[in-house]
Amino acid sequence: MANFTTSGFLLMGFSTESELEVFYASLFLVLYVLALIGNILIITTTSMDESLNSPMYFFLKHLSLLDLCYISVTVPRFIYNSFMENGNISLWECIVQCFAFSVCGCAELPMLTVMSYDRYVAICLPLRYDIIMNVRTCIHGVIGAWVGGAISGVMHTAATFSIHFYGPPIIHQFFCDIPQILKLSCANEFKNEIDVTIFTVLLAFGCVIFIGFSYVHIFSSVLRMPSAEGRAKAFSTCLPHLAVVILFISTGSFEYFKPHSESLTALDMFLTIMYTVVPPTFNPMIYSLRNKAIKSAIKKVFQRRKSYFFI
Repeated sequence: MANFTTSGFLLMGFSTESELEVFYASLFLVLYVLALIGNILIITTTSMDESLNSPMYFFLKHLSLLDLCYISVTVPRFIYNSFMENGNISLWECIVQCFAFSVCGCAELPMLTVMSYDRYVAICLPLRYDIIMNVRTCIHGVIGAWVGGAISGVMHTAATFSIHFYGPPIIHQFFCDIPQILKLSCANEFKNEIDVTIFTVLLAFGCVIFIGFSYVHIFSSVLRMPSAEGRAKAFSTCLPHLAVVILFISTGSFEYFKPHSESLTALDMFLTIMYTVVPPTFNPMIYSLRNKAIKSAIKKVFQRRKSYFFI
C-alpha cells in the first residue's frame, strides 16, 4: 500500500454525526473560554499586583502560560473542524501540533517539580529562602522546564514522523495524538518512539519521586509547627499545588496507559478530555479558590478596571 505522509491525515473527532460533533465542539468551546479567562486572569494578576512579587507566584504565572499554550494547541482546531465539518489536516500542521503538544505536556511536570522545590524551601528552610530562591534560580528553573519540554518534543516528533505510514490516513482522535498516529505505521517500525517514550517516562518518574520526597518533608515540617495559624497558612499554599500535581499526573497517565481502540469509545472520549482539557481549565480555579492573596489581588484588578471605566 502506498505511503500517504505527504497528503496529510483525517481527524475523526468524537462522532461521525455532525450534530453530535457540533455539540462536543460547543462543550469544548465553553471549557476553552473558561481556561482562557482563568489563566489570563492569573497571568495578569500576578504580573500587576506587587504583593504577588514572589517566586511562588512567578512560577504560577508561567504554569498558567504553559496551560494556556497546552489547551490552545488542540482545542481551537477541533472546534474549527467541527463547525466547518472538515477534519482534514496537512502533514506539516500535524507535525507542528504533535511538537507543540509534546513540548507543553513534557514541560508541565518539570514546572510543577520546580514549584514543589520552592514550597519545600519556603517551609523547611525559611531562613535561607531568599538566598536559595533568588531571581537567578527562578529564571533557570523556568527555562529548564521549557528547554526540557522542547527537547522531549523534538525527540517525540522526530521519532514519530521518521517512520512510514501505510493504509487509510485516519486518526481516531480530535487531534494528532502520537499513540493514534503510531497505529498507522508498519509493524515494528516505531522502536525509536518506544525508546523515547521509555526515556520520557523515566524522567517523569524521577520528577514524581522528587515531588513526593519534597511533600514528605513539607508535611512533616508543617505538622511540627506549634501554631495552628501557621499550619493553616502553610497548607493553604501547598495543598493547591499538590492538587494540581495529582490532577496532572493522574490525567497524564491516561495518555500512556489507556487502551487505544480502533474507534473512539465513550471511555476514550472521557479520558481524552481528562488529560487535554481538564488540567488547563481547572488549575486556575484550584489555585484561586484556596489562595487568599490571589483572590484579594483579583478583586484589586477588577476594582481598578471599574475605576478606569467610570473615569
